Amino acid sequence: MTDFTILKPTKRLVAKVGSALVTNGGAGIDRSAIARWAADVAALRASGVEVIFVSSGAVAEGMARLGWTERPKAMPELQAAAAVGQMGLVHVYEQAFAAHGLKTAQVLLTHEDLADRTRYLNARSTLTALLKHGVIPIINENDTVTTAEIKFGDNDTLGALVANLIDAQVLVLLTDQRGLYTADPRRDPAATFVDVGRADDAQYEAMAGGTGTGISRGGMLTKILAARRAANSGIHTVIASGHEQNVLQRLLGGESLGTLLYAPEPSLAKRKSWLADHLNLRGRVTLDAGASKALRHGGKSLLPIGVVAVTGDFERGDVIGCIDESGRELARGLANYSANETLRIMRRPSSEIESVLGYVDEDELIHRDNLVVTA
Repeated sequence: MTDFTILKPTKRLVAKVGSALVTNGGAGIDRSAIARWAADVAALRASGVEVIFVSSGAVAEGMARLGWTERPKAMPELQAAAAVGQMGLVHVYEQAFAAHGLKTAQVLLTHEDLADRTRYLNARSTLTALLKHGVIPIINENDTVTTAEIKFGDNDTLGALVANLIDAQVLVLLTDQRGLYTADPRRDPAATFVDVGRADDAQYEAMAGGTGTGISRGGMLTKILAARRAANSGIHTVIASGHEQNVLQRLLGGESLGTLLYAPEPSLAKRKSWLADHLNLRGRVTLDAGASKALRHGGKSLLPIGVVAVTGDFERGDVIGCIDESGRELARGLANYSANETLRIMRRPSSEIESVLGYVDEDELIHRDNLVVTA
């Protein structure tokens, strides 16, 4: 039977914290809570676990700074509150993590950034570089310039998208509730707690109910939907109380805290399936015998030196096919370079990319994490 011990091998997780937690119900940033999470993350980093934070709270903090007691409905006022609140929010995170010798970086994203494949790859490369250098990314929606995201306030979904983006094994949605119940326990005394379940179980959506408080625009329903989205990439989700001490360490230690909604299939299978079945090819590259063998049997990335021909008009982030010299498709994946760039660097070692193009985005034409073998 699946239980919380499946979280023990985790080496990369995304933790999302909601506005009610970050701002203590809307009274302003809760410095003690952020300090507690920073200490939790610092302990995980010392044990080799990479952590990315998705944090709500900018609008709520802006409201507190501006003296507003009710969330405004007008979009310009919401965006103004986000702009004001972002200043204080990031500063508190920076101070909290610095106390443990950790650097932080603010990353503002929109759902559109992750839907566009070029921007998706750029965001992935940036976050991967930050993690490589031991930096803790603090991610929020770019509320000051968007409309749909700020209207729905759905950082739960953003958390799931980020988890997929950087190949996390676990998404932890920290909230001011213990986890998921069969009904709202504040209204139904017969409600029972859900300890473990499959993320794709349809019954949980009906259990989740409506949205949250006037400060937090999410709710249990958005968390269930985020868990389902994460599961499509093989990522397990935990909904747990952010008031628990050392909650992230305890979860990765296998302790039963909150609700575990586990993914029924491994991440790699889902990611490869997404690449193989759901995206149109924008072009193709023909590979020599050595590159063909490396892709089919070696689990390798595709390097420019193995390409002998390029067809189509693709851009960075487009899905392209990899064919052998007889025209048979071997694989497909996300291109790190456009067709024009690929024509210029093909048959060359990766060490010469910068001298040819004047810059280098990646050493690989297609990284193995973004490639699926179809032969």
